[in-house]
Amino acid sequence: MKSFIEKSWQKHHPVMWLMLPLVLLYWLITAIRRLCYRMGIKSVISLPVPVIIVGNLTVGGNGKTPVVVWLVQLMQRLNYNVGVISRGYGGSNDDVLLVNEDTDPSLCGDEPKLITAQTSCLLVVGRDRVKAAQTLIEHAKANNTPLDFIVSDDGLQHYRLGRVGEIVVIDGKRRFGNDYLLPMGPNREGQWRLNNAMMRINNGGPAQTSECLMTLAPQQILRVKDNQPIDQDLTKADVIAMAGIGYPQRFFDTLNTLSINPSQCHAFDDHQAFDEEQLHQLVKPQQWLMMTEKDAVKCAKFAQDNWCYLPVKAQLSQSATQQIQQKLEEFKDGI
Repeated sequence: MKSFIEKSWQKHHPVMWLMLPLVLLYWLITAIRRLCYRMGIKSVISLPVPVIIVGNLTVGGNGKTPVVVWLVQLMQRLNYNVGVISRGYGGSNDDVLLVNEDTDPSLCGDEPKLITAQTSCLLVVGRDRVKAAQTLIEHAKANNTPLDFIVSDDGLQHYRLGRVGEIVVIDGKRRFGNDYLLPMGPNREGQWRLNNAMMRINNGGPAQTSECLMTLAPQQILRVKDNQPIDQDLTKADVIAMAGIGYPQRFFDTLNTLSINPSQCHAFDDHQAFDEEQLHQLVKPQQWLMMTEKDAVKCAKFAQDNWCYLPVKAQLSQSATQQIQQKLEEFKDGI
């Protein structure tokens, strides 16, 4: 059913018109909610540290996490002290939680664990993003490392959290589907929302006017259990591919560009939890199991020698980097 709905969002399937009453209800509820914040009926919490949100208008994987990593690493190169907050989707934690290298991804979620591994920054997960941000600020002060910026992984529609800027990530292939709101289409808000963004990042292209093109560059393939390079030419091996991300086909297509042609491709739900027995059934000892880095963080504890993953790194133009750098300077100066 999920696969049918996602395909229908892209192809204007006539059955989706049956959901029109629900679309109108969704529009009304979200419009009233935005109006309440605009009129002050609901309060926007402004924090003493500038918050930048990396989000998207559509449901499903758009490439937000690589953008968050890219932004945090850029800030670190500019000597800003930055922390990250995340909802922690896929994690079982109900309160705020400080994430470190020892945190179990089943508690914090796969994306926060990945961000922490790649950036070593302070990161707090929590359903209440304001509380998560406040916890992050307090922890940084307690360690005499006050924050210059907070980056929110997702949260574009979390209006209670005040922000100085928004970066919207757009899937270059799927874009906004049939342009309708949920559940008739994939959009949480209309495209008018792009007007508020300080940057629009197009993942995979082609980029339209006012969009910055981002490519996800494949990195060296690593073993899941110890993050060490493998000594096998996978272009000549029997590979089984799996992906538990928002858009698994993007991962499978990337493997093909590297001349890795899996004999089987298994697409799982985004943020799906895995266990050892489940994955053992996918691959034989003489085969290789290839997965995404997001999946690898959940499988490291029980990974076998023939399990590997393909990291990817966001790459943007120098002009996009300079644009963000200028914005950061303005935010830090209070402009």
